[in-house]
Amino acid sequence: MIRVENLTFAYTGATQPAIKDISFVVQPGEIFGFLGPSGAGKSTTQKILFRLLQGYEGLVRVFDRDLREWGYEYFEQIGVSFEMPNHYSKLTARENLRYFGALYRGPVMKPEALLEMVGLLDDADMPVAQYSKGMKNRLSVARSLVNNPKLLFMDEPTAGLDPVNARKIKDLIKAQKDAGKTVFLTTHDMTIADELCDRVAFIVDGQISLIDSPRELKLRYGKPEVRVEFGLNGKTEQRDFALAGLADNAEFLNILRTGSVRTLHTQEATLENIFIQMTGRRLE
Repeated sequence: MIRVENLTFAYTGATQPAIKDISFVVQPGEIFGFLGPSGAGKSTTQKILFRLLQGYEGLVRVFDRDLREWGYEYFEQIGVSFEMPNHYSKLTARENLRYFGALYRGPVMKPEALLEMVGLLDDADMPVAQYSKGMKNRLSVARSLVNNPKLLFMDEPTAGLDPVNARKIKDLIKAQKDAGKTVFLTTHDMTIADELCDRVAFIVDGQISLIDSPRELKLRYGKPEVRVEFGLNGKTEQRDFALAGLADNAEFLNILRTGSVRTLHTQEATLENIFIQMTGRRLE
């Protein structure tokens, strides 16, 4: 779906490139996460991919065609959800979606269906100026789906959302994948990436340090141990046991037999811990 080779881009007047010689491939039908702290180059890469930025060096192919060769028809096939909402504030949500739908040559989805998908149908006729930040973000997600795109670019799609609405948006993203769509997701929220992404790329200071699936990363960098919390003499104790030979570990089996086990967890690494380990940077 997307092939990037040796991509470099520098903003006018900048002393250093925003992204430096990065390469990656996004397969059709996958959710690909681009993960890194603010200023890492995530949004710059996305803006190049949906043609908001030009003047880059390197090769970019989307839908098996050089990005520079695409014309207006490219935008008929993609959808974009920006991190910063950019709606017409004096119009209602319904009017915004009708307007943007009218820009496409092909068939578009009805505003009411889109608003219901993001939980905004009851507020369809409220001026967007009266929307909260979270409501505006959800409207951005709805707008990205107007043309039923094959490829979705989503920049921090759950930013500013409460847990209930964040779950609604995450389920919506999963539904797009189930429908055969491809999603390019940029975020600094490792929990969302772990839950949604088939593969992730770590980017810091404009360079990619690692690409793999969250599962493989956690298996590779986690400890092959299990941690047991159990009650002993009125107190909570914990022990770590190696997974190798666990079935024959007398102490572990004795704890299980006492019936005092309170929690039992494998010691897999979190994506955030792996990111810090690999890049030496924290997510901010």
